[in-house]
Amino acid sequence: MHIFTGAADSPGTTLRRAHEVYDEALAAQTAGLEIPGKQPDSWGARGLRPGWQLEWPAAKASPWNNPVSWSVRADFA
Repeated sequence: MHIFTGAADSPGTTLRRAHEVYDEALAAQTAGLEIPGKQPDSWGARGLRPGWQLEWPAAKASPWNNPVSWSVRADFA
């Protein structure tokens, strides 16, 4: 499983941006360059596994539900 994150207004936009970020990261890695960091629209890739081919037709997009709620602030009394 690969997980890409970023803001999007629809599943189609999500898949398009994830594919673009992947292509940019793959091109950089292939050229021996550092994988680009987060882009201004919050999309980015952290790393790629050499030799892995993603199955884009099987890709799905859905809202992220953080199972440990790290992104939610907790105020303790």
